[in-house]
Amino acid sequence: MNLWINEAQTKDLELRARVRETLFMGKSDYQEIAVVDSEQFGRMLVLDGVFQTSVADEFIYHEMIVHIPLFAHPSPKKVLVIGGGDGGTIREVVRHECVEKVEMVEIDGLVVDACKKFLPEISEAIIHNHPKLELKIGDGISYMKEAENKYDIIIVDCSDPIGPGKGLFTPDFYSNVYKALKEDGLFVQQTESPFYHQELITYVNKEIRQLFPITKLYLASIPTYPSGLHCFTIGSKKYDPIQTNSENVQELITRYYNNEIHKSSFVLPSFVQELLK
Repeated sequence: MNLWINEAQTKDLELRARVRETLFMGKSDYQEIAVVDSEQFGRMLVLDGVFQTSVADEFIYHEMIVHIPLFAHPSPKKVLVIGGGDGGTIREVVRHECVEKVEMVEIDGLVVDACKKFLPEISEAIIHNHPKLELKIGDGISYMKEAENKYDIIIVDCSDPIGPGKGLFTPDFYSNVYKALKEDGLFVQQTESPFYHQELITYVNKEIRQLFPITKLYLASIPTYPSGLHCFTIGSKKYDPIQTNSENVQELITRYYNNEIHKSSFVLPSFVQELLK
């Protein structure tokens, strides 16, 4: 079989993956959804032609978007996840014993259903209705407008800033995130590739710095994503996210994240530092 799936990065660059089998294709009110079984990465979730996650390396993304903020906070009890329909972020959050409740607001129920069926190892916390989890199918942007002084951690596990994810990269949304956090809360958002999305990274960092006294960017190597180098932006009201409770970190069994990775992920190449000036 010579079937390929293409992801356009820029007008001059595409990524391609050879596909063994198309497992699911559907169209929701928000986007086109596909799950394919690829030769290189195994089963993959693709939204509007953009690679979202794969069983081969999803653990890197999900461990890094979760454990960095949760280990930076001394006792996160209440967590909100905006997006994250594949379920991997929730899977990692509920592993923290100190977390009492995690709310997940995902706009596209069809994404959740497709991932439960075809990516069960990622969606396991949703499939098993984990007792800490409260899943809501709805608009995370509208949901944020109603929350105030409610969460220790907010994780914005969003798709690219196009389609339904576009509104999650606006000043109004960030202001609502700040308002929804407790006085010592912090939040994190995935912010794409330092090679191909430099304008977005600069923009997000500027907006977050206007709200949060501590704003940092950290990196992870994720093969599925453009260039293999991905970044996250974190805003904190009180705690320096570089600092961790190393004893708690050592108790958690992970495949990518560890105490040394936590600290080293904030060490930025010079060209990335220049984006943040």
